[in-house]
Amino acid sequence: MSRPERDIVEVLETLDIAGWGGPVHTNMESSAIEALEDGRVIHFPRLAFALSTDEGRFLVPAAADAGAKNVSFDAQAGALKHAAGSAQDLAAMTAMMQRYSEHAVALVRMLLPRYADALEIGRTSFRPAEIAGRALSARKDDTRLHIDAFPSTPTGGKRILRVFTNVNPRGEGRHWRLGAPFEEVACAFVGKIPRQVPGSARVLNLLGATKASRTPYDHMMLNIHDGMKLDDAYQRDAAQNEFSFPPGSTWIAYTDKVSHAATSGQHLFEQTFYLPVRAMADPSKSPLRILERLAGRALA
Repeated sequence: MSRPERDIVEVLETLDIAGWGGPVHTNMESSAIEALEDGRVIHFPRLAFALSTDEGRFLVPAAADAGAKNVSFDAQAGALKHAAGSAQDLAAMTAMMQRYSEHAVALVRMLLPRYADALEIGRTSFRPAEIAGRALSARKDDTRLHIDAFPSTPTGGKRILRVFTNVNPRGEGRHWRLGAPFEEVACAFVGKIPRQVPGSARVLNLLGATKASRTPYDHMMLNIHDGMKLDDAYQRDAAQNEFSFPPGSTWIAYTDKVSHAATSGQHLFEQTFYLPVRAMADPSKSPLRILERLAGRALA
């Protein structure tokens, strides 16, 4: 029996922007916000991130430390982590990632000006390794369908907005599976979530295991994330569709709402943003408000 497929137009919205600074068409902002908040992925098929000839040398797995799946950059602190190479290499890689971060920030502020004042800039990452075939535990395996929830970085309900760009030099796409709507996912797993142990959030924070205390919302999201990844039957049978994002293209999604899995691909840039629920056009569409409605209580 074949698994059900979602119509790709339910999960993917294509917008034609060819420059990180625009221009955008008149009604593009409202269309983009509606698509994102509804849980769709916005694809920009002509929006490329250009690397210099010198930067092309970083398109090898050895650009990241052995054992690291990506190079990480904190734009606020100017700090580069998990990169490998000489001091000159690291300086060039820092400049490259700083430029990508600036491009992504410009794109989001131009396309989504409603969010601009409340938007928090998170980590930038460069992923030079092939995602397929890595030996990882199911919880850490991003080739399995999941929604984003970070064990060490609770959001307290803030949205996770991410910009991705494929820079693969060999014409290989970044292949994703796109799964069921968030509320359908939540209904499948909420009833299986164990009760949060009283005081556990404070203890984890005091021990340094988390950067902030896990709210009941964070507890539920992390358990939905883990429940999805650990459930082989769900991975096999859940409604989903497939799409390959080609090199030279960019896409944006609220990855805390979009059920997704990256099954193959190499050489990707990504920029994370956080947005308070109050800054959304329709806060009722946030995972926080959906889970509160299902739970019948406040979660953050």
